[in-house]
Amino acid sequence: MTESSSSGARPLEQIAFDEWPPEVRSLFDGSMIETKGGFTASLLAVDEAGRVRTSLLSLGELFAPDMRTLCFALWPKSRTALAAASTGRATLTFVFDEAFFQVQLEARRVALDDAPLACFVATIETGEFQRVGYARLTGGIGFELEDSETVMTRWRAQVDMLKRAASAAA
Repeated sequence: MTESSSSGARPLEQIAFDEWPPEVRSLFDGSMIETKGGFTASLLAVDEAGRVRTSLLSLGELFAPDMRTLCFALWPKSRTALAAASTGRATLTFVFDEAFFQVQLEARRVALDDAPLACFVATIETGEFQRVGYARLTGGIGFELEDSETVMTRWRAQVDMLKRAASAAA
């Protein structure tokens, strides 16, 4: 990890990483689905025409099996899934612990016979987070669930599917 700060009244904390900080890894280990149900990350991929494609993901579509890997699930025919599969690159952005995270990923699609979603296994190329002393980020994009019991059941199944994808990719 590397850290830089600007001097003056409004310091910037900027830390680069190539593996998940422990508290972020625990966010993506599948154990916080119920307690962080409104968490949203934005996954971006650039298609062959240079257009940015974005999908919003919950903790039910993200899983980090180790300190350098992120598995994610997308609708198979979504523009983001097609772009990530085509280029092998994606960027994940999110707000956590009062900081803005941006993580560059090298991604590949992993085929699972019975998976209703496109599963990707990605490696962190570079990541960084930033926070400033004069303002606290309290959230990014958030949501509330209408039928949380049904959604939690689906999310647990999706994280299990991503665990299988991580094993299949190893």
